[in-house]
Amino acid sequence: MGRYVIRRLLQGLLTLFITLFLLHYLMALSVQIRGNPALLFFGGERTPDPAMLAQVERLYGLDDACYDRTGDPCLAPFVERMQNYARGDFGTTLTGNQDVGELLAIWIPNTLRLFIFATITLVTLSMILGTWAARHHGRFVDHSVRGTTILIDSVPVFLVLLAYVYIIAVPLTNWARGIWGDESFMGQLFRPSYSADYPWVTIIIPGIIVGTVGLATLTRLVRASQLENLGSDYVRTAKAKGLKRMRITVVHVVRNSMIPIVTGVGYTFAYMLSGAVLTEGVMGIPGMGRMIFQAVQRQETNLVIVGLTASAVVVITVTMIVDLLYAALDPRIRYE
Repeated sequence: MGRYVIRRLLQGLLTLFITLFLLHYLMALSVQIRGNPALLFFGGERTPDPAMLAQVERLYGLDDACYDRTGDPCLAPFVERMQNYARGDFGTTLTGNQDVGELLAIWIPNTLRLFIFATITLVTLSMILGTWAARHHGRFVDHSVRGTTILIDSVPVFLVLLAYVYIIAVPLTNWARGIWGDESFMGQLFRPSYSADYPWVTIIIPGIIVGTVGLATLTRLVRASQLENLGSDYVRTAKAKGLKRMRITVVHVVRNSMIPIVTGVGYTFAYMLSGAVLTEGVMGIPGMGRMIFQAVQRQETNLVIVGLTASAVVVITVTMIVDLLYAALDPRIRYE
């Protein structure tokens, strides 16, 4: 098991290194094609003093001659960037001169909270609905579950968010505060926007909304996987022994259906990252998705790279966890 874990860790690190290089190369191409982003430091003044521009370029690592040659990968700045990242130095923003590391300490926890509730929602709903549909295969319940999940998944996330913020949240908040008070859990739960004073409570509903992304796909995967196991020999043997239906479902069917389900959760997690950008923007959550979107608008190349790097680390970590869960669920995998 130890060698399997080490091999997966090395593969994850290699993937992260390649991702970092590609992000750096795309940033270099952007500078080479679109022009020097250091001009943003001077606001609307497009012709700053050359000495001041050179000083700003040195400050933000944009003074290398490679940025003047289209297609140059700028290897020296890449090595310097990796050295800075290894020391925990993520640079500063071009507008506002804010430390990116300090901003990450604010953004990352909010996004993690969002994904905790999103993952719980996705896994819980898909397991319950998929199991229910499999147990009632071919019946009205089965067709209803599949139709409902497809309908939920077909509605764009931003429409659900806008409907919640402008139609549902305000009356629910007024109703809850009228009964339990403004500062109560219920009084803050249905707020139409994020509150830094209640970072966990006000992120529950957005997390549930993000958790519906990919619900239909994962529910159908759970259903198909369990239907395959329901027709297996060991299930028929368990039924012949007289075991209760619930015990057969939980102990035998669900447990032996987990490998494709874990795979589906890992892939769906990447899709939820795109939903987080919209959710954080509409709900005013200061998280990684909103930060990346605003950084692209302001042409903050360093901020975009750091944000996408953090997202890549999350995706690679989730993928590695899925690989390790494979080995835990099926010991044969670690010997392949």
